[in-house]
Amino acid sequence: MSTAFRHRNLPRLLLQAREAVMTHYRPGLRDQGLSDQQWRVLRVLGEHGVVETGRVAREAYILGPSLTGVLARMERDGLVQRERDAADQRRTVVRATPRGLALVATLSQSIEAHYQRLERGLGKEKLGQLYALLDELIALEEPA
Repeated sequence: MSTAFRHRNLPRLLLQAREAVMTHYRPGLRDQGLSDQQWRVLRVLGEHGVVETGRVAREAYILGPSLTGVLARMERDGLVQRERDAADQRRTVVRATPRGLALVATLSQSIEAHYQRLERGLGKEKLGQLYALLDELIALEEPA
């Protein structure tokens, strides 16, 4: 017996879209020895500077226990530096090292080139609409 769904499988489509986009980024990440998660952490730090680890977890979509391991490997590899928050010693903040920031600068060039290719393919207006629709969907689905 099959169930007749009226709508397409949105979660699967979103995952499919993510994987389609990531196929363009992963070779460059792997060339630099980075995992997807490590790149998401570096991207957050590249955009925001010194960041509390809870915020890194939220913005990089990495669960806290997993983030601990990711940060430990990144610290070992000289990509990030962790320290206690001067304002609240119970909290830990993380920053990208000069090596980590250099990777962000290097990778951002190819990533921005891919965004420009997307913009040429979809058009600036459609890409803007896609961003707006995704933002709207996220806001709609967030818990109250």
